[in-house]
Amino acid sequence: MIAAPDRTPLTRDFFDRPVLDVAPDLLGRILVRTTPDGPIELRLTEVEAYDGPNDPGSHAYRGRTARNGVMFGPPGHVYVYFTYGMWHCMNLVCGPGGRPSGVLLRAGEVTEGVDLARKRRLSARYDKELAKGPARLATALGVDRSFDGVDACAPEGSPLTMLTGAPVPSDQVRNGPRTGVSGDGGVHPWRFWIADDPTVSPYRAHAPRRRST
Repeated sequence: MIAAPDRTPLTRDFFDRPVLDVAPDLLGRILVRTTPDGPIELRLTEVEAYDGPNDPGSHAYRGRTARNGVMFGPPGHVYVYFTYGMWHCMNLVCGPGGRPSGVLLRAGEVTEGVDLARKRRLSARYDKELAKGPARLATALGVDRSFDGVDACAPEGSPLTMLTGAPVPSDQVRNGPRTGVSGDGGVHPWRFWIADDPTVSPYRAHAPRRRST
């Protein structure tokens, strides 16, 4: 008999660890997005770790800016950035305050509030595609830059909360290069996913953007 997922909220101590410990441990956890129309719940199936000053692929590699300030702590807060002029992506801040690191939420399975997620993801053909990729995940949950800095460990009243869920056994966790990361940061095998899960996004190597002539 499969045990029901644990509904206990994750504490700040969970996130106050090295990012490479937190990232694979987030697989199988549940993210709850509270909306006026009801909750949307997402079981995390794919993540990527970004290790601040040690990681050329991180937004915080060159120091603090107005854009990445949330990454500098405290842990357990949400960092949201806008990319390609059209998409938002969501991260969870890790490690001690002042040392920026975070986990990009790349994909998940919508387990509750499917109808609410579908209203935001009209192009999804199947439920497994609702949050298959970081921009799709943020869109399905209705997350934008206004959520930057939200405390996912707040005792109550937060629009985003992380629950213990059902952690994934280590033999079901896979890792490999991060998607679309270029340069020295592209070699790190810091993408983690649940083996054979249909909601995991396909790997794509970095492809330089062509300049218009």
